[in-house]
Amino acid sequence: MKEQASGLYAKRLSELGFVTLAFDAAYQGESEGQPRGLEDPSHRVEDIKAAVSFLSVQDNVDPNQIGALGVCASGGYSISAAATDHRIRAVAGVSPVDIGRQFRNGANGTQAPATVQNMLASAAAARTAEARGEGVGMFPLFPANEEQARAGGAHVFEGWEYYCTDRAQHPRSAKALTWTSIDRMAGFDAFRFVDLIAPRPLLVIVGSEAVTSWMAKEAFIAAQKPKEFFWVQGAMHNDLYDRDEYVTPAIAKLSAFFGANLK
Repeated sequence: MKEQASGLYAKRLSELGFVTLAFDAAYQGESEGQPRGLEDPSHRVEDIKAAVSFLSVQDNVDPNQIGALGVCASGGYSISAAATDHRIRAVAGVSPVDIGRQFRNGANGTQAPATVQNMLASAAAARTAEARGEGVGMFPLFPANEEQARAGGAHVFEGWEYYCTDRAQHPRSAKALTWTSIDRMAGFDAFRFVDLIAPRPLLVIVGSEAVTSWMAKEAFIAAQKPKEFFWVQGAMHNDLYDRDEYVTPAIAKLSAFFGANLK
């Protein structure tokens, strides 16, 4: 949500002289769309392209100097959008995640294959239930409490702590997604065409302790030059959302990157 990590990065970059836009995705936050809580990767990519269209007709924006920045799953969506939209002159991802890989393989890449198959079965059943008029099926994104979050491991707890405590929780922040999001996400590959970004530049920023870093590495290996990989030492995945000691070096790197490539 724009009140969370994207808004923070937009604010910090705007203070350095950039024109920035943070927005809520369709079906979430203050944006429209039904059912609420739907996560549709293809639509998310289109949201980014629509944002580029919006910026390109603003009086204070040069349409030839527009870049894209995404955090977490939006990092993957931004890479996907940039691959096929030449109006995006430079793209950066902070803790970038391919939501498809995450649901197929787990955040750490070691999820048992049966897990996604079970989720796909539930998604299929939810689609049939909706067709019968039984309503929209939802599944929780986070454990119910701190005890359950800690039991799930460090990567589960860090997500719960960010989204479900005073650190960053917000009444419009989604705590559940529709079951019909699952097959949309599982069949998506944010990095499939990352090589099409070149010769436009790509920057990947990742915490050295992030359990999701394997996905960022895969994207970077598949990308063509010019490209740059920047480690933020000591940071876990969610640390780069808002913890100043990690966000500040990321902002410095982003400012230099966009400043050099959006001329």
